[in-house]
Amino acid sequence: MNLKIKHAQMAEPTDPAATASARAPQAARQPLAGLDRGELGAFLGRLGVAEKAAPMRANQIWNWLYARGARDFGAMTTLSKDLREALAQRASLRRPEIMRERQSSDGTRKWLLRLDPEEAGRKPAEIETVYIPEEDRGTLCISSQVGCTLTCSFCHTGTQRLVRNLSAGEILAQILVARDALGEWPHASPTPDRAGAPRRRITNVVVMGMGEPLYNFDNVKKALLIASDDAGLAISKRRITLSTSGVVPMMRRCGEEIGVMLAVSLHGVRDEVRDRLVPINRKFPIARLMEACRTYPRVSNTRRITFEYVMLRDINDTADDARALVGLLAGIPAKINLIPFNPWPGSPYECSPWERIERFAEIVNRAGYASPIRAPRGRDIMAACGQLKSRSRRVRAPEAAPGEPDARNPVRGQRLNPARR
Repeated sequence: MNLKIKHAQMAEPTDPAATASARAPQAARQPLAGLDRGELGAFLGRLGVAEKAAPMRANQIWNWLYARGARDFGAMTTLSKDLREALAQRASLRRPEIMRERQSSDGTRKWLLRLDPEEAGRKPAEIETVYIPEEDRGTLCISSQVGCTLTCSFCHTGTQRLVRNLSAGEILAQILVARDALGEWPHASPTPDRAGAPRRRITNVVVMGMGEPLYNFDNVKKALLIASDDAGLAISKRRITLSTSGVVPMMRRCGEEIGVMLAVSLHGVRDEVRDRLVPINRKFPIARLMEACRTYPRVSNTRRITFEYVMLRDINDTADDARALVGLLAGIPAKINLIPFNPWPGSPYECSPWERIERFAEIVNRAGYASPIRAPRGRDIMAACGQLKSRSRRVRAPEAAPGEPDARNPVRGQRLNPARR
């Protein structure tokens, strides 16, 4: 294939100024992770690939990106040498940098990832991603924002103000980095299962890390549709769960346009309690939230909604609370995850006594709802539910990249209440 591309001729840099100049094109290269097939084909067209050939080439690159985990264009041997050289000049396969990796005594692994700036002048930001291995599954917990728009009082992430939304590529990159670290690409000879077939270490993905996914809807949607594509990462939508604190106006769109499993951070059965624990409840109270759950697209006994319920001593853990929870969920195909509170420095709550948690679970179970008590994982490395937090800080307006908008509430497009950022 003959590509009509003019490659920039760059001399070998010999001084700091030349070095900085040589690095500039790298920052301007187009990251390919996060582009859908149409965008990838359009990018190839700008490189000189013929219109008729672009869809085929896009599919080949898609396979290298998401099925094989390629990190070097030179490895994409199904592409012509000219196209590989053009991609090396104009595109990027870079991953976030692992700044720190910690492993818990229970096998849980947490990565602090530094994101590459997407445009000149933007400061790098950091997020945390967690992998939880179990005997029959491996769950990857990924983030959707740097920081969080919400201020849930029991959540460590909620003490970090929103820095910015993650792009679709940055959301996907967490899966790619985890597969790199776990050796889960085809060339890495994954551990076989009992039948002798290669075993996937990442079987489930939960969007339960830093951030409120439905306040970054478009990027989360794009990333999860790519992650579930059969020709790439091929993670079943039944094995992808999106967790929301209750952004009611976006919930139906989540079911209709993404189609993954839904989890709702409930944590309280009365508005006065939930207002304190999950402040978004003041905007979308429990009655509206429950109605959104009852009408969630395709909800059924085989596609139940998971309700997350953190157990806080003397706050939401009485037998009356358990019975009220059963009443709230009437008519909703559901299961309830009871989460012993995971403490963090300065947290204002204590975990409920174990006997009280068991009594709560017993009442819910007797009503016909599955209510497993989630075993705390990764507490010793601050990787448990509600403990994630990075060191990134929101950039002040004069420091922001030119044209970079503030994060906004996508429900109406207005600026978020400063108290909730």
